[in-house]
Amino acid sequence: MPEFVTLQVEDGVGTIRLDRPKMNAIDEQLHQEVRVAAMEAAERAEVRAVVIYGGERVFAAGADIKAMSQLDGTGMTAWGRELQNSFRTVARIPKPVIAAVTGYALGGGYELALCADFRVLGASAKIGQPEIQLGVIPGAGGTQRLARLVGPAKAKDLVFTGRHVGAEEALEIGLADAVVPDDEVYTTAVAMAKKFAAGPPLALAAAKQAIDEGLDGTLDEGLALETRLFAGLFDTEDQKTGMRSFLENGPGKAQFSGR
Repeated sequence: MPEFVTLQVEDGVGTIRLDRPKMNAIDEQLHQEVRVAAMEAAERAEVRAVVIYGGERVFAAGADIKAMSQLDGTGMTAWGRELQNSFRTVARIPKPVIAAVTGYALGGGYELALCADFRVLGASAKIGQPEIQLGVIPGAGGTQRLARLVGPAKAKDLVFTGRHVGAEEALEIGLADAVVPDDEVYTTAVAMAKKFAAGPPLALAAAKQAIDEGLDGTLDEGLALETRLFAGLFDTEDQKTGMRSFLENGPGKAQFSGR
């Protein structure tokens, strides 16, 4: 049984809940439990969208520095590979994923949030990649996902300085997608997730794959991927349902089965 991470499902929304007192520091056990929860969320048909949440006080303050400080380069290579695998599993959940960020999301904590499709921040949240202050660099996607999200110059500013970014600045430069009062972070994220949960699961999965994988190749490769995924959806029940509903009742009224 997991000790620090659970998956709770209600009304089509699966919440991956981190609960490692006091600050959800990311050690080997926690990130592996995150991986297991992400795999379960990806596989369960009743989960249509996912929220990642660290609780009312903190999302995740970063990696467990005490544990990491005992490792040399060889040990960190193995540890980092497994951490990357866990976070990659989150990023590849074929469903909309929203990070609900309260308090601190620093270092590995913000790198976990970067694996989501959207980030909702509380008004007093602080995010950042402070690894440079420890004499190292981000090692769980912070140099790659961050640069893809906000561009290389902004990413270098955050990584080179290691500074903390407040919620309003995060929203302004694209690190956050919404800023709400602290006590509304989770409910806002769940409301967003429920909107996605009502959509066609196969088309949402295809859209996510097309955008994410398309960014890693050339434009022509991305367009070819888009065409393949687009055409494949015409063999699904959801496509038939959606187009029939549009013709008979107008847009936005279809009920999708995920088949």
